[in-house]
Amino acid sequence: MTIKEQATNRSLLDQQERRESNARSYPRRIPIAIEEAEGIFVTDVDGKRYYDCLAGAGTLALGHNHPVVIEAMETVIRDKRPLHTLDITTPVKEEFVNEIYSNLPVGFAERAKIQFCGPTGGDAIEAAMKLAKTATGNRSILSFQGGYHGATHGTMAISGNLGPKQKVQGLMPDVHFLPYPYAYRCPFGMSGDEGHYISSHYIENLLDDPESGILPPAAMILEVVQGEGGSIPAPIEWLQEMRRITKERGIPLIVDEIQTGIGRTGKFFAFEHAGIVPDMIVLSKAIGGSLPLSVVIYDKDLDQWGAGAHIGTFRGNQMAMAAGTATLKYVKENELPEHAERMGDIIQSSLKILQQTTIEIGDVRGRGLMIGAEIIDPNKSQARNGSYPANPELASRIQKECFNRGLILEVGGRHGSVVRFLPPLIITREQVNEVMVIFKDAVQAALLKGE
Repeated sequence: MTIKEQATNRSLLDQQERRESNARSYPRRIPIAIEEAEGIFVTDVDGKRYYDCLAGAGTLALGHNHPVVIEAMETVIRDKRPLHTLDITTPVKEEFVNEIYSNLPVGFAERAKIQFCGPTGGDAIEAAMKLAKTATGNRSILSFQGGYHGATHGTMAISGNLGPKQKVQGLMPDVHFLPYPYAYRCPFGMSGDEGHYISSHYIENLLDDPESGILPPAAMILEVVQGEGGSIPAPIEWLQEMRRITKERGIPLIVDEIQTGIGRTGKFFAFEHAGIVPDMIVLSKAIGGSLPLSVVIYDKDLDQWGAGAHIGTFRGNQMAMAAGTATLKYVKENELPEHAERMGDIIQSSLKILQQTTIEIGDVRGRGLMIGAEIIDPNKSQARNGSYPANPELASRIQKECFNRGLILEVGGRHGSVVRFLPPLIITREQVNEVMVIFKDAVQAALLKGE
């Protein structure tokens, strides 16, 4: 018998546990062996079908095996295009760059240079930091509490999550964490807009204080919506202030669009919500049409490094570029950013209606199809601004009950207490409604089991 003929979810998961590293993560919360996948659905080897609202952590903008992506891949193979070219150019690569540039703000596109990096977004973040340090001659990096930028040695150093850092010595030095505006759990204990005003003032004062202890920065890096940090959208005015503050002081602003880019937040790029133009943007996930690809796009004045300053064997992934071009075109031609905004509004509205009768949902937030519901314990004492402590146990039960009912969601945020929605951008109104019915039932079941 073949593996397929004798496989069950349990047998494959047991085998995975025996052979794979303890560092594996998703199978611990999503115990599934996937047999087939199409659109928003995946089917396990036992024949059970699930709504996939994780979508490769936001990678699958068009869902699984979209016809335009499959056609692009097949064309590369049928026409005997090269699959691996290092950084040697090809017609496939130039078409991909043309498509990326056509979606950039005009002023940025006219001055843009692009660097192809290794397969992951983390490698592109590494490249962005190296470029900023090379161009400015400075070494400090300003990052934000709650941010996530990768799991390499350097990107882990600029990410907020403490867990992975605890046993890793000698992380990249000269990283300084700043307060990110988080209305529900404001780092200053404030409510409403007051917290982001204080954050802006604090950061500007810090950069101008000759006794701040921080040397002139090489760059500031931020997410327009913090993803792993709990689907936290930055206020538009705060983003505009960060751009003003960095621009006036000659500090390159790096916007990490790895998860937010390519329509997910309701704009092609999330920074467009604020009408700003960063100095660098980092892209990965959706740009490869489900295949590994990452790039840094930056202002030409920063192009101060030399040949080989950042390299990688698989930066010439031609099939990913072809699949990415097809994805980018489809997203634009079918107005998926606008669709994502509409579907996201429906999800948030449904969650807020549920929140009215479920006090364990402390906050609902996000942009487009990047949404979080923060799960709390209302039986514990409130913080100064009225928020309640996180309830990771209940969030985990909700996720498990969703999974049992055929809905794949992820948890993240502080203490793993935020249930996150990252469905493909092609999700329909009917599918949104079905997902929300499952989620409501799962929440009720999770609450009953906790009594």
